[in-house]
Amino acid sequence: MKYTLIAILVTLAVVAAKPAAETTYTSRFDNIDLDKILNTKRLFDNYFKCLMDQGKCTPDGKELKKLLPDALKTNCAKCTPKQQEGTDRVLRFMINHKPEEWKQLKAKYDPEDEFVKKYREAAKARGIEI
Repeated sequence: MKYTLIAILVTLAVVAAKPAAETTYTSRFDNIDLDKILNTKRLFDNYFKCLMDQGKCTPDGKELKKLLPDALKTNCAKCTPKQQEGTDRVLRFMINHKPEEWKQLKAKYDPEDEFVKKYREAAKARGIEI
């Protein structure tokens, strides 16, 4: 499924890459409590600062930064279905509750709006206005 930048960003924060021969990112973080991360200021801020190169990264945060370019270029083609569901939740949360952080992440990871334009219709079909 096609998703926008931020959804991929935060979802991949809980994902680690598999070797190139694998077809999806690892599912070892699929049961992470995304709601806890999104609704706990300290946890959310830690991931955000990691992505913005403003703070230390957890191992999964480091993995996120490593996988992000691939996920953006491939429409999250290697994401598991659960990761894709999480991507939707994260995107909705960012747009509705963290608009400034959303804006900053877009500016850093999609300065030309390439991915927003590319994935806008797919996001809209899923009820997400980006």
